[in-house]
Amino acid sequence: MKLARKLVVAFLLVVCAVFAVYAANRVDREIRLFETDMQRDAKVLGRALSAAMIEVWKADGEASALRIVALADAQSKDVKIRWVWLEGADPGQGAQLTPAELDAILRGREVVRMDSMSSDSSHLYTYVPVPVPASRRGALELRESLREERAYIRSTIVNTVLVTAVLVATFGLVAMLLGMWFVGRPIHGLIEQARRVGTGDLSKRLDVRQGDEIGELAAEMNVMCDRLADANDKVAVATQAKLAALDQLRHAERLSTVGKLASGIAHELGTPLNVISGRAKMIAAGELSGDEIPHSSRIIAEQSERMATIIRQLLDFARRRHASKAPRDLRQTARTTLVLLQTLADKRRVELGLAEGDELVVEVDEGQIQQALTNLVVNGIQAMDAGGHLTVSIAPARVTPPADLGGAEDDYARISVRDEGVGIPADVLAHVFEPFFTTKGVGEGTGLGLSVTYGIAHEHGGWVVAESEPGKGSMFSIYLPQRGRA
Repeated sequence: MKLARKLVVAFLLVVCAVFAVYAANRVDREIRLFETDMQRDAKVLGRALSAAMIEVWKADGEASALRIVALADAQSKDVKIRWVWLEGADPGQGAQLTPAELDAILRGREVVRMDSMSSDSSHLYTYVPVPVPASRRGALELRESLREERAYIRSTIVNTVLVTAVLVATFGLVAMLLGMWFVGRPIHGLIEQARRVGTGDLSKRLDVRQGDEIGELAAEMNVMCDRLADANDKVAVATQAKLAALDQLRHAERLSTVGKLASGIAHELGTPLNVISGRAKMIAAGELSGDEIPHSSRIIAEQSERMATIIRQLLDFARRRHASKAPRDLRQTARTTLVLLQTLADKRRVELGLAEGDELVVEVDEGQIQQALTNLVVNGIQAMDAGGHLTVSIAPARVTPPADLGGAEDDYARISVRDEGVGIPADVLAHVFEPFFTTKGVGEGTGLGLSVTYGIAHEHGGWVVAESEPGKGSMFSIYLPQRGRA
């Protein structure tokens, strides 16, 4: 139920309660007034008739006095009057008096009693003692029907209910209109504004011109929107700066890796350069003739293409790229990376291998994934001073994300790099993803490789898991969502 309706309902309940109490008090007061008037009229009639009976009784006797009572009863339409004996063989003559009432009348006091008020046949009885000169005492019984009183009470109740209903309906309508105007309308505007703010729309402002708490709330919400807009602008600037710094950091790490590969690449280019130089000199000196000249030319072309391929791969890896996700085969990305790092692995007597498996296509930024994989492979190579095997495996996995990411169990692509190096102690393993943390010697690492790898995986909606045991090597696994979640 809306706030305005709650206020109206509460107001109407209070109004109904007030009018109910007022109506009950009014009906009770009217009943008392009506009965008081009836009792007073009966007593006045009884006293007047009592005085007349006494005079007639003294002058003409009992029979004449009782005839006066009968005559008064005959002439009265609303009040029935009769004479009752209070003493003798037939005390009360059907008056149904209680001993206490009879005693009060005998003491000379007037007694008023009433039948049950649950029906229209109830009556009001008034007993007026008459001190007549007789051997036994009697009283006048005046009986008046309460039918008119009941009809009056019903009429009063009906009128009160109708008036109450009209007032409640009027108050309810007025309260509803005022509630909708002063509460419902501005509250609806506040709700809509809250929804817009929740969706990030801070362009609109509330126009609530009320000098109450709702108006103050609307003004504060407008101020909040202004502050949020300013904060968003600052966050946007800071985010751009952070992204630029992160991109610069990744590029620096990529160039660091290029530096590590430089000597191996130079050695890799030396052999084809010697072949090209030797063949070119032989052609220039005229040492070749016939079919030997085209054959040497083909050898020169092949070695030149080999050199161009090596240089192109190195330049592609070192080049700064804009982030762009697209469906890529992770196995092909791994093959390209391992070819690029083969020279560095050969210098360390490390044999690189890609485990067999099916094609696994995931929507990723290939350059970033290649950089992340390169960091893991280079770390593995550097961890094997005595040489050994380093294996990269690509496979699907159904796992539950770690607590910091949250989410239910889902399908992921896992890129694992396993080496046969010295391993990582448990106390060091907990810090390997921290920026600038490294256990390598001076000149061998910046401490940014694993940190950059972790950031790349996180940007793709994934994570990195490190497993290691001293003396038994290490395995780093990158988990990437297969459903494009990022």
